[in-house]
Amino acid sequence: MNRRETLKTLGAISAGAVLGGCTSHPDTPAAASPAGPIIDPTGRQDFEVARDKAMAGQQYFDAHEKATITVLADIIIPKDDHSGSASDAGVPDFIEFIVKDEPQHQLPMRGGLRWLDMECLDRYEKDFVSCTPQQQGAVVSDIAYPAQAKAGMQAGVTFFNKMRDLTAIGFFTSKIGIADLGYKGNTPGKWEGVPPDILKKYGLQD
Repeated sequence: MNRRETLKTLGAISAGAVLGGCTSHPDTPAAASPAGPIIDPTGRQDFEVARDKAMAGQQYFDAHEKATITVLADIIIPKDDHSGSASDAGVPDFIEFIVKDEPQHQLPMRGGLRWLDMECLDRYEKDFVSCTPQQQGAVVSDIAYPAQAKAGMQAGVTFFNKMRDLTAIGFFTSKIGIADLGYKGNTPGKWEGVPPDILKKYGLQD
């Protein structure tokens, strides 16, 4: 099983647990009904739509943190011949929304991003985004496999576990990710009439 297949399974298993408090993706459209209340296709009530709109106008991560999330998310789910990368699917914006919707993720994520930069500064004298892809990969490899992580890397391992979970969930609940899964949902069938052999059997053919 390759990395993308593993993350598909992770995303499917984790989505409900991690997104329990998340009402929806931040870009879900809403419309007003003739009677006045906001009608939302996801079933959110008007105060939930208003809350999500207010959060969309706020920003938690600064530009550097957002850039770091983007690079790291694309390392976790890179673009391939089948579909786009995590950033193509809007994962950085999804994570920004999640930490505002579920504030308990804020300090662990910000602290983890800081840890990542400090580790890179110690090794390469530059922050994570400024490192070469090879240097970035070396740091990620040291925290991506908990059972193999060296002593003193636990903070990085904990952060990467959270980042990997959020990336997988954000990707596989996006339009790109759902297409990557091949999930079609309840799609209507195409009615082409009674099959000719059945019509012939009952003498109803033209």
